[in-house]
Amino acid sequence: MRLVHRLGQYQRLYHQLGSAPVAITIGELAAIFYCSERHARTLVQQLQQQGWLSWQSQAGRGKRAQLQCLKTPDELRTAHLQRLLQLGDHQGALEMAQLAPQHLQELLSPHLGGQWQEGSPTLRIPYYRTLEKLDPLTLSGRAEQHLVATVYAGLTRFNTGCPEPQPDLAHHWQISEDGLRWQFFLRSQLRWHNGEALTGQQLLQTLNALQHHPRSQPLLSSVAAISLPHALCVQFDLQMPDYWLAHRLAELPCLMTHPELPTLGAGPFKLALNEPHMVRLEQHPYYHLQHPYLESIEYWITPELPTRSTDTSCQHPVRITIGQQEELAQARPVQRSMSQGWCYLAINQRRGVLSEAQGQKLLMLIQRSGLLASLPIQQGVIMPSHEMLPGWAIPEHDVLQDVELPPQLTLLYHPPIELESVTQALQQLLAEHGCQLEIRYYSGKRWQSTEQIAQADLLLADNLIGEAPEATLESWLRRDLLWQGILREEDWQHQQRTLQQIQQCPAPQQRFSQLKAYYQQLMGAAILTPLFNYQYQVSAPPRIHGVMLTAYGWFDFCQAWLPPPLDD
Repeated sequence: MRLVHRLGQYQRLYHQLGSAPVAITIGELAAIFYCSERHARTLVQQLQQQGWLSWQSQAGRGKRAQLQCLKTPDELRTAHLQRLLQLGDHQGALEMAQLAPQHLQELLSPHLGGQWQEGSPTLRIPYYRTLEKLDPLTLSGRAEQHLVATVYAGLTRFNTGCPEPQPDLAHHWQISEDGLRWQFFLRSQLRWHNGEALTGQQLLQTLNALQHHPRSQPLLSSVAAISLPHALCVQFDLQMPDYWLAHRLAELPCLMTHPELPTLGAGPFKLALNEPHMVRLEQHPYYHLQHPYLESIEYWITPELPTRSTDTSCQHPVRITIGQQEELAQARPVQRSMSQGWCYLAINQRRGVLSEAQGQKLLMLIQRSGLLASLPIQQGVIMPSHEMLPGWAIPEHDVLQDVELPPQLTLLYHPPIELESVTQALQQLLAEHGCQLEIRYYSGKRWQSTEQIAQADLLLADNLIGEAPEATLESWLRRDLLWQGILREEDWQHQQRTLQQIQQCPAPQQRFSQLKAYYQQLMGAAILTPLFNYQYQVSAPPRIHGVMLTAYGWFDFCQAWLPPPLDD
């Protein structure tokens, strides 16, 4: 981009000379610009024509001219970034912003929230950290999971607020009487984001790869074969009935990527730009379901800036405010919900340092001390858990006083950040009862290996729960390395048999009931205990409509809309 290069040259000049008038020769300017004297003379004339500087030359070789910089580089960047954003030139704006990342938040403020650009509704969201690669099989962040569910489609999908899987790439499916054959009937005229026709053969190729990937294989472990009896029919033949299959195919690891171009999906928005400073989504023009109302969504990444309470931003990962700077005073919470997922404490049964009675004693101390209610965390962000899911009560432990804790325990935890406060409060509480707690931190958002888990007696982390909570909890037992790491071998084998028994129940309520009973056993034995839930909240000014919270705490990009600007 020529303008960006010219701004860089002017910034170098301003850094050398400042804003005061100076006497300078063309040769000295050529040294500043790293170019020939002829090109330096041309460049100075161009900058003078644009009004960036004044230049008064004198006749005679080697004579000094008078030069004065009239604009600061910040003023020029601000003006040109605003112009590019108003024109909808997001690529040009991104290149301009990279010249001044330390000023990015200030430059963007007038253009955040909902905007109409060149007749199209656009939503710009500043975000506090760099996003992970948007790969359904590797991501772990909550924001990334929401984005991936927006970019990719599956044979089935979950709609916001609906716990049952809905048609997506497949418009219907049917199950044989014995539950061993599932046929998914594809829509005709499906297309990938690049406009290429989406074929059943491509889906078959992707599904066969998912059967062997460690992230998706546990969800498809009952599948014996996947075939294509017709160009518009994908068939699953199972080794044993699995009445969660439609749920599993809507989960993130089973979303469909192009077999040769994995960044291509077929969801409502396509990934138009994925740069360190910005991620841009644009509406998929060939989308097979109802089209979103927004034309594009942009995440502007400003991780180097501390978020101020007056910024339009994600002030906390579970608190999102959308709107322009001048609208913040009008922004009001439009959606609140309690997260179905929770942060949990797990006891490593396989390590064997804590007995069941000691684990129950530890949890009793947490419950009766009021530790969770007194954490130094922003008010209203978390709520102590009383249920795993509605109706799945967390047991109150009552242990004899003569049960003593081990003299030393090791705790391993990973993000979210609130867990640091939990570890410090727990360390103090256990010290009062003669137990020294060693705390170790792991920066990843997912357990890395069973060897890592084996190093700790206590594990502290969070568990996100999607639109179908029971199906998510069943999937968590299958997919998370936590369980193989903390359960004794015989208990791990018992868990696998229990899951196989549950999946063969055709009636949903029967599956839910048996799954609840198993989780009640885990909580009763103090192996797993939810600690607190998050209070999700989205705030927006009155002109932004259709804000609906998803199970992950983001708002549904397919439902939000902006009324068009009207003249007074």
